[in-house]
Amino acid sequence: MYIDKIKVINHIGTGRKHDWNERKDLILNQCIIFNDIEKLIAKAKNNELSLAVFKPSTINAFKYKKDDTEWDQKKLKKVKAKLAQRNLFDEASFDHYFKIMPKLPYKFSYEFEDINGKKCNLMITDWEIGQLYWNCLKNNNNNESIAINDVKKKYYDNFAIRKDLYFFLGTTGAFHDIAPNPFIIIGTFHPPKVNQMTFNFQ
Repeated sequence: MYIDKIKVINHIGTGRKHDWNERKDLILNQCIIFNDIEKLIAKAKNNELSLAVFKPSTINAFKYKKDDTEWDQKKLKKVKAKLAQRNLFDEASFDHYFKIMPKLPYKFSYEFEDINGKKCNLMITDWEIGQLYWNCLKNNNNNESIAINDVKKKYYDNFAIRKDLYFFLGTTGAFHDIAPNPFIIIGTFHPPKVNQMTFNFQ
């Protein structure tokens, strides 16, 4: 991909009802929307796709669990070594140009069902949920329990209950071929609910 070849064809604002219609047209009317998790996994195993839009039928829960508070130093060293092998950065320049973000101390996930009642639990790894947690923590005097509750209010009480929630799913190289379900949630799409719309579901 050549960055200088990318052209902006339209600007879509935020917060106004007609903007959701434009975004829905770009995402939902021009993509295949999956609602059968087994069919989606089969396509991933056949190397037909690694990214997808998925519509859960039911959201049963928003979950979280405590995670390590520090990055794995061995993994960081491997990243630095790979970059050095490509003659992009030595260790000193890596530390100069790259700022290691604080590690999110929790893992978040949705427990949901697909169109056939198949239950799944997928981790949410999008940048927005991490930033939301840090903002909530800062706004509540570093009280983790309040911050977690605020994140749950956004992702469950708002997105899952009040909105028309879709997942952007992706696979990771490490688990694409070996995990029973190689997908993780890399983003969410949550327009307002409407009475009835017809999309190309699979």
